[in-house]
Amino acid sequence: MMERLTGAERQIALMICVVMAIVGLVMAAAGHSDPLGIHGAIVLVAAAIMTCFVLRAIGEPEPAEDRTNSYYDDPTKAGLVIALFWAVVGMGMGVWVAAQLAWPDLRFDAAWSSFGRIRPVHTSGVIFGFGGNALIATSYHVMQRTSRARLAGHVSPWFVLLGFNLFCIIAASGYLIGVTQSKEYAEPEWYADIWLVIVWVVYFVLYIRTLARRNEPHIYVANWYYLAFILVVAILHIVNNLAVPASLTGAKSYSAFAGVQDAMTQWWYGHNAVAFFLTAGFLGMLYYFLPKRAERPIYSYRLSILSFWGIVFFYIWAGSHHLHYTALPQWVQTLGMTFSVMLLVPSWASAGNALMTLNGAWHKVRDDATLRFMMVAAVFYGLSTFEGSFMAVRAVNSLSHYTDWTVGHVHAGAMGWVALITFGSIYSVVPLLWKRETMYSWKLVEWHFWLALSGTVIYVFAMWNSGIIQGLMWRTYTESGTLAYSFTDTLVAMHPYYVARACGGALFLTGAILAAYNVYMTIRHAPEKHPERDYPTSSEAAEPAVPAAE
Repeated sequence: MMERLTGAERQIALMICVVMAIVGLVMAAAGHSDPLGIHGAIVLVAAAIMTCFVLRAIGEPEPAEDRTNSYYDDPTKAGLVIALFWAVVGMGMGVWVAAQLAWPDLRFDAAWSSFGRIRPVHTSGVIFGFGGNALIATSYHVMQRTSRARLAGHVSPWFVLLGFNLFCIIAASGYLIGVTQSKEYAEPEWYADIWLVIVWVVYFVLYIRTLARRNEPHIYVANWYYLAFILVVAILHIVNNLAVPASLTGAKSYSAFAGVQDAMTQWWYGHNAVAFFLTAGFLGMLYYFLPKRAERPIYSYRLSILSFWGIVFFYIWAGSHHLHYTALPQWVQTLGMTFSVMLLVPSWASAGNALMTLNGAWHKVRDDATLRFMMVAAVFYGLSTFEGSFMAVRAVNSLSHYTDWTVGHVHAGAMGWVALITFGSIYSVVPLLWKRETMYSWKLVEWHFWLALSGTVIYVFAMWNSGIIQGLMWRTYTESGTLAYSFTDTLVAMHPYYVARACGGALFLTGAILAAYNVYMTIRHAPEKHPERDYPTSSEAAEPAVPAAE
């Protein structure tokens, strides 16, 4: 890893590690009687480990490779492996959370293992740990291949990848010890938020620098989606996490917003985190890996661009549909509902574009489980976006809100769309990156596909049934005008569905474990194959390319 860096780059990496170690030491000393001190110790240990890696290579000879004739895939490889680690951890925590709702004794009467602490470990582990690492790794791969240029830098890709994972570790450990802002998808405290901003700015600059040195005049649409993911998530994160620390020696902070303004800002962030983290970035994945795997051009490139601008414009207004029947002004609720319904058009345009791309390649879908992952992901993307627009309508929301129907909707997107397109992309790119002829076992890929699909269907249908029954029971009145069912009655009615949810999640987790094992065995034991052409080449376009950086 470090041997491929030049002497100057190793010195820069060492300086970064030393600065981080100093910051960690200051945090540990200043917050010795506060959770901040624990996170300072974690930063210090992480910096010490990375310093050891750098020092081991500090005296190694300069790399002899010609960097203009190869891609830099080491960070991509590491990112994919880390993503699979977080998949197993995050989904494992999810199964535990689901099992707690069916069998509460699984809390084991401990504070750290309570539902309120391990649920954000699940959500952050899957969204940021699994999804975030997959997005960073695949974006490195896609931007190099579509630009015909090597990454613009060798330290910054590692800084982004490892710095992002340090954020994930700080977040997850903080939840277990009770450190949280109590904001959905934005639980980490102020110092973790500041660190993520630094990492994200470096990520954005790296992406722009790589595109600027491209040898291909056209910027392929997948890069548009990845850039929207990077840029808008940065804006959302900064605004929603504006806060004042109670003390610079403590973890606790107070939001800059209060009351209904805080709720509106949170769900402007929360829904657009779904839009630009869990949709735009993964559409970038879809638009690159699906046509590559199918060996078919995108059905309509123009439609992909129209869909991009529709998603960017409509999504940003839709967050207020989370706050129907609250103190939020009625016109703001209506605005969010209206844009949510309009959002169906660009969303289905992308889903339809993906499925139409498979015209002439359906025999490959039948025979290739990797392509089937991507096809089913596109179907679930279309279904979950339709469901989201439907649930945003105020009359429907009066039944669905605060019920398990919302949980089913979220997981139709998270499991059926995000996870399936990610696993399909991983299976597609792993043999190429490690120069293997094929995956270690295509039977395991097939098993994974059916486990993931069956787990998703069981989970989602259980929550749909649970949520609708829940909503109907909550709004049923007796002839005297009192509630017909107590809260306990609804819990009893939900129990079989909660058991089904835990079983569906366990099936999905089993598939993720098979994926991690299959990738590990592919790296270690699959037959080697040297590709004829996987290196930067000159553009075949008639128009001139942007000159490559020296």
